[in-house]
Amino acid sequence: MVTESRTLAENEIPPGARRQIAGRLVIATHNPGKLREMRELLMPYGIEAVAAGELSLAEPEETGTSFAENADIKARAAAAASGLPAFADDSGLVVDALDGDPGIYSARWAGPQKDFRLAMATVEDKLRARGAQAASQRAAHFVSALCVAWPDGHVESFEAKVEGTLVWPPRGDKGFGYDPMFLPDGHARTFGEMTSEEKHGLPPQGKGLSHRARAFRKLAEACLGKR
Repeated sequence: MVTESRTLAENEIPPGARRQIAGRLVIATHNPGKLREMRELLMPYGIEAVAAGELSLAEPEETGTSFAENADIKARAAAAASGLPAFADDSGLVVDALDGDPGIYSARWAGPQKDFRLAMATVEDKLRARGAQAASQRAAHFVSALCVAWPDGHVESFEAKVEGTLVWPPRGDKGFGYDPMFLPDGHARTFGEMTSEEKHGLPPQGKGLSHRARAFRKLAEACLGKR
């Protein structure tokens, strides 16, 4: 079997043929927050999105050393198990003062109960332990790697990020994960205080603010025939 793979830089979509997404698509996540956001992004394109959990697909072990590798693992596993194209995201928070942590372990910092209040408190405790109190010491960014895999092994991959600063205490009850403590550059409200429309824009016209929306914009331009 021949496997094709393309990974795009932040602002690059190279020329050439792309495989288009159409019909039914598996969203390879068991995270309710990610599932909701990914369904919202796909909705305007007429894609029938079914969750991996709804198909009782097992969660593969994420053994990658990068967001892109883990997204690839999840998408390939779901495509192979379902016989359908599969769409996966691997994303997380990268904190400069913590040497890039929690990074690909962002979800694991929330523990088995997925308690992101605990995860945010852990980030804050570690920042304080390093004396990172000033805004200039609390720089961070969110990364989203999106991958679409087909059962025949074809893969399309995209990645984007959004820069910001970490605030304490967390603000807002919207979004999920670390959203309430992440203040995107140039804005006065955290992701936890923004509506999904503000974070994502309205595809295909909206450009989107969040890391996931930015990565999805690239995917849409390349694989959904929308600009």
